[in-house]
Amino acid sequence: MASPPTSLKTTDSATLALLGKTQVLKRRFSFISLFGFAVCELITWETVLALFAQAFDNGGPAGAMYGFIIAWFSTMSVYTVISELASLAPIAGGQYYWVYMLAPPRYKTVCSYVIGWLTSLAWIATVATETLFAGTMIQGVIVLDNPSYSGKPWQGTLLTWAVILGCIFVNVVIPQWLPKFEVFILVFHIAGFIAILTTLLVMTPTLGSNASVWLTSFNTGGWPTQGLSYCVGFLGNVATFVGADASVHLAEEVSNAALNIPRAILGAMLINGAVGFAMMVTILYCLGDAEAVLATKIGFPYIQIFYNSVGNIAGATVMTAVVLALTWSCAIGITTTASRMTWSFARDKGLPFSSFIGRVNNRTQVPTNAVLVVTGLAALLTLIYIGSPVAFNDVISLTITGFYGSYLLPCAFLLYRRIKGQVQPYGTDPPLSSATNEPNFPPREEQQFPNLPTKPTHLSPQSNTTEEEEKSILASVPLIWGPWHLPGLLGIVNNAYACAYMIFVIFWSVWPPATPVTAATMNYSVVVTGGVMILSTIWYFLRGRREYKGPVVDVEVRGIVGRRGSL
Repeated sequence: MASPPTSLKTTDSATLALLGKTQVLKRRFSFISLFGFAVCELITWETVLALFAQAFDNGGPAGAMYGFIIAWFSTMSVYTVISELASLAPIAGGQYYWVYMLAPPRYKTVCSYVIGWLTSLAWIATVATETLFAGTMIQGVIVLDNPSYSGKPWQGTLLTWAVILGCIFVNVVIPQWLPKFEVFILVFHIAGFIAILTTLLVMTPTLGSNASVWLTSFNTGGWPTQGLSYCVGFLGNVATFVGADASVHLAEEVSNAALNIPRAILGAMLINGAVGFAMMVTILYCLGDAEAVLATKIGFPYIQIFYNSVGNIAGATVMTAVVLALTWSCAIGITTTASRMTWSFARDKGLPFSSFIGRVNNRTQVPTNAVLVVTGLAALLTLIYIGSPVAFNDVISLTITGFYGSYLLPCAFLLYRRIKGQVQPYGTDPPLSSATNEPNFPPREEQQFPNLPTKPTHLSPQSNTTEEEEKSILASVPLIWGPWHLPGLLGIVNNAYACAYMIFVIFWSVWPPATPVTAATMNYSVVVTGGVMILSTIWYFLRGRREYKGPVVDVEVRGIVGRRGSL
């Protein structure tokens, strides 16, 4: 891993200027607050509780345990590549921006456009999913405390909307509290884990045997072979690590983003993987009667396990409240991430009503309109749950196929570039001008940008620069590693493995959970994700290509980018 020489450090605003953007959001997050944000966006041990049944049904306890280990280390490989990209170009747009940097010139714009849509909708779907989890957990607690109550889907949706309102309040009204809030939630996340793990192990009347946990496999999906069952159930473990790129989309609100984002992502993966695995082991030892637990009317098997372990409603309610509070906190952070991604894509004119969505509030320096748009769309998506909870699973599926699809393309392009040796070492000076034999822009250790705006601005126009000039500015990018990356052959091997793993995940993510397959049990994620990609491509050729030309170079920094001749 490369270590940055002190003489080569630049300010975050200068780095952003070289990427073609002015600083319009406030850099509220330090490394500690970003690390708390990254940890709490994964909430792996909480997600293990909520989703362990999927891996349990297809694969059984053994499949869930070993699948978790494989998913943990394989996902670490994926996010190592994402961290390299975030260090190379720390910008809120993330995936669609990287694709534009790395793709062949002929396909830059359309690939970037499709990935921008896919990433934006995946994050909006994640807002809907996480807030629905929180809303239905509230409903589950009500069922636990009032056994005569029979929760209706429309009631769960109304509770979800209440959760969404809480997310809007934190992100719009008190955004200045968000970094401190994330540090507090980090402590609460670890303390809650210790408290619940200890309670389960101490209070559960009879723990399962080692054989029942480590050597028992199930194939309740009715697949022809146990191997197929393992692969289908593996997606339950994959889902526990989705969204670790949340920190990427806060790149313009983090100090020393090129280093702190990789550190936060990979540190969060290590901690969450460890506590998630510990919770997986614990919940399987404390499971008891699996059929009764999985068939509970509460809606979440883990709440039934809490009740069975402590033996009283009050204790189980308190334990569930801890998981609920952390899930709600995660939803707040996911709303932040989704709004930043959507705002960034709108800033580059990739969405309808871009001038509205891409506006930043001058007082709070927060893209308020983007927050309202993503939460509004998420609230509309939760209406699907009223008509059919099964159909809402297709929205949930977009969080896997959508995210991994958005990761695969930039990671694959980066692999091609690094194999061809087209990414220069960190600290490399820019190419010399053939006319003057001088650098096209000031050396990195001497970068001074006196004309950088000191106040936030709205979405910048493209000025009078022609389309060809815009493309020339953005396409002639000498790729230079950021201060964090895996060097040489190690980086190539890891990048190749990450791409292979993502293809594996995407392939299995479209499989139904059981056979025989009916209209009700069919996995429509391939339709949802494929539909997004196909429709966004069609829209690009019908209208989008007249508006989206790739990432916009802001007027205020166009001279700086032009001198460098790169992003």
